[in-house]
Amino acid sequence: MPPNQPIGEKEPFYFKSFNNVIGIAHNVTELEAELARLINVDKEAVKYHLREGHIVQWLRYIGEGELAERLTNVTEPEQALQVVRDYLSGKGRNEMRGGRRGQGSRRRYRQVKP
Repeated sequence: MPPNQPIGEKEPFYFKSFNNVIGIAHNVTELEAELARLINVDKEAVKYHLREGHIVQWLRYIGEGELAERLTNVTEPEQALQVVRDYLSGKGRNEMRGGRRGQGSRRRYRQVKP
């Protein structure tokens, strides 16, 4: 852990190209932004991180196993960006769970007359 990193905070993902850091993501929202930016800056670096499974490993490390599964075997940056966007919008999460998201239980309550 770097010396200035608060205890309990997860290590960010560092996009690197030839040992130079070209992008940093601390969470899935930042990952989406960096993927979108780096597709136009250094697409080959993004392909490398996808192909080698670095992003998938980091997502598991930060507790985003569901998104990690969706990105497993994705090697094209544009496809990865779309998967992340779908996940953030809730479409990816809903499909993975095969159910309804955020709608609570289906219990019905009887109204009691005063």
